[in-house]
Amino acid sequence: MIKINKGKRFQQAVDAVEEFLRRAKGKDQTSSHSSADDKNRRNSSEERSRPNSGDEKRKLSLSEGKVKKNMGEGKKRVSSGSSERGSKSPLKRAQEQSPRKRGRPPKDEKDLTIPESSTVKGMMAGPMAAFKWQPTVSEPVKDADPHFHHFLLSQTEKPAVCYQAITKKLKICEEETGSTSIQAADSTAVNGSITPTDKKIGFLGLGLMGSGIVSNLLKMGHTVTVWNRTAEKCDLFIQEGARLGRTPAEVVSTCDITFACVSDPKAAKDLVLGPSGVLQGIRPGKCYVDMSTVDADTVTELAQVIVSRGGRFLEAPVSGNQQLSNDGMLVILAAGDRGLYEDCSSCFQAMGKTSFFLGEVGNAAKMMLIVNMVQGSFMATIAEGLTLAQVTGQSQQTLLDILNQGQLASIFLDQKCQNILQGNFKPDFYLKYIQKDLRLAIALGDAVNHPTPMAAAANEVYKRAKALDQSDNDMSAVYRAYIH
Repeated sequence: MIKINKGKRFQQAVDAVEEFLRRAKGKDQTSSHSSADDKNRRNSSEERSRPNSGDEKRKLSLSEGKVKKNMGEGKKRVSSGSSERGSKSPLKRAQEQSPRKRGRPPKDEKDLTIPESSTVKGMMAGPMAAFKWQPTVSEPVKDADPHFHHFLLSQTEKPAVCYQAITKKLKICEEETGSTSIQAADSTAVNGSITPTDKKIGFLGLGLMGSGIVSNLLKMGHTVTVWNRTAEKCDLFIQEGARLGRTPAEVVSTCDITFACVSDPKAAKDLVLGPSGVLQGIRPGKCYVDMSTVDADTVTELAQVIVSRGGRFLEAPVSGNQQLSNDGMLVILAAGDRGLYEDCSSCFQAMGKTSFFLGEVGNAAKMMLIVNMVQGSFMATIAEGLTLAQVTGQSQQTLLDILNQGQLASIFLDQKCQNILQGNFKPDFYLKYIQKDLRLAIALGDAVNHPTPMAAAANEVYKRAKALDQSDNDMSAVYRAYIH
């Protein structure tokens, strides 16, 4: 019964477990014989453990035969076993029939080892065989980041070639491509044990993403000065311990590293080049980190003017939404000044679960647009599927249940579908911003003469949703473009 509707590997695993329980039960029953038979039993088990013995060959053959049985035969075997030995599970029977006392090892523990049957060999020869991780001397397994293995498994085509600890809670992974990843071994979502930098931090822009970032920086003990175009948004963070900057120029001039997170290329340029802007506060040694999602040309222009004044520049757009920002679980894509990237390590750990260094300025902007292009196109497809289900008389909830049991299952899919089913489009990622990112991604494709037909089609749907006054709703409100 437990194997029904399960995959082949699951069925093979169940067969292997049942085979082990059968062997263990036989050993336990044998161990209850008189001590006069112990010597003969040990000799017999040693004979059976020899790889070339006839008994072992027969057992291996039996194990291989079990793997080849179909699901129906497996169920028949379980039913047959139940009729012979009662309704109790094999594990329960093995425990009750064993004369062993709790806490005491069996007399012949070595005899209870699982034989390396074809089932086990087959499982190890599958996808798991591709994942091999050799830790270095400086990075023992016991100190590994709980999220670190996920990153390694996602990089199987170009495996990491070295690992180097920067601090006790910080690890850098340099790949063959030259990109680097700072892993937040103790991000705020794990246990919050981060040693804050002693540098003064500034932050410009307290929107959906910026608010969560600043909150986590303060929570982790950073000294933060904030500024926002709408000054009232600063009040809550002042109460949490932040300092208030009257202008972007003042924040930059009084802080060592200033972060900025604004809505689009125009806002990013105005923040730097406008009256009392960032550029007026830049002097040699001052650091500026732009976390806005903009195009590569914009971020390159900003980098040039900052560096021309003796400043240091890093682009660091973030992948995520308001909830991930609040939880300190963003993914940060950085490019530019490598030294500044490392100086931001405690800040990145506070605001995100992982950060990547992608090389020269412009690379992070391009990668971020590609990521959001995929996300935006997927959201449009989800909305299209739900509306098609509705007009053809199918249950939208059932469609979601089916998707959640398949390969597309994800938190993103479930949350956005729930938004649509409940008619709740409170912004977690503004629709107008995902449409902006699609537009910029299409322009990126145009610049290199690369087709982006899926993104172009999705962009048209989002433009329709904007025409229906959905700009300030969540991106999932693109659904409404299909029902009007």
